[in-house]
Amino acid sequence: MSSVTLDSAVASHGPTWHVASRLLHNRSFVIGAGLVLTIALLAVFASGLAPFDPLRNSFRTRLRPPDATYWFGTDHFGRDILSRVLFGARISLTIGLLTALATGIAGTLIGATAGFFRSLDNPVMRLMDALMAFPAILLAIAVAAVLGASVPNVIIALAIATTPHTARIVRASVLVVREHEFVEAARALGATELRILFRHVLPNALGPLIVRLTYVFATAILAEAALSFIGLGPPPPAPSFGSIIAQGRDFIAEAPWVTIFPGLAIIVSVLGLNLLGDGLRDVLDPRMRT
Repeated sequence: MSSVTLDSAVASHGPTWHVASRLLHNRSFVIGAGLVLTIALLAVFASGLAPFDPLRNSFRTRLRPPDATYWFGTDHFGRDILSRVLFGARISLTIGLLTALATGIAGTLIGATAGFFRSLDNPVMRLMDALMAFPAILLAIAVAAVLGASVPNVIIALAIATTPHTARIVRASVLVVREHEFVEAARALGATELRILFRHVLPNALGPLIVRLTYVFATAILAEAALSFIGLGPPPPAPSFGSIIAQGRDFIAEAPWVTIFPGLAIIVSVLGLNLLGDGLRDVLDPRMRT
């Protein structure tokens, strides 16, 4: 099909096809989506792909270097690192995904409320500013220390730490969209304020939020590793990227593979999500278009 015919076909299907076409032609998005999809599939099918039980101890194979049987080596309990990384991807990606969803819901509600209802703007955003005064990782550490070490508490802690900045992004988008003519037209036709907000304003303000949530996803994976390193992440023996690294830190000199492979998994995951976010930003942010 010629380029003219392809362009005509895309145009005939409306803006959704236009956005999809731009995404498929964006190198950052394609590479990032490929990396994220690969890791997600490995996590989903970890039960069938893992060569060993990730929780099985075998002191006869303790700290065994990578070989044909144990591709990523074993840890100080003789557990297969490859199996633990595969199952760890499931936990780490779940924490990242649920953190992004919780942040997206809370940040959207807070930011939309502050941006659309002028009387609530100042008190709500001053509270968000107070939370943003603390570095996100320190705020997450404080919340996790109070709640205790568990996967749900890690998600809650990271969601609280990442919501204020997300709320500010949504508020900024809502402030711009609410001044457009179609909002005034809907108000003139008798639409209620809540209908205007959820039917007309929010759908046109979601572009920056979607991009933001990809970075929240990546940040949550890194933050989980930091929390696990200091003992506030998912409790052992459950494997996650951070907990595998934390448990192998005492053997890093004699068995560096225990920390190298989960560290590489974190790098690939975060790189894929950042590339995915860059591609979405290039397509969805009008300021990035030429």
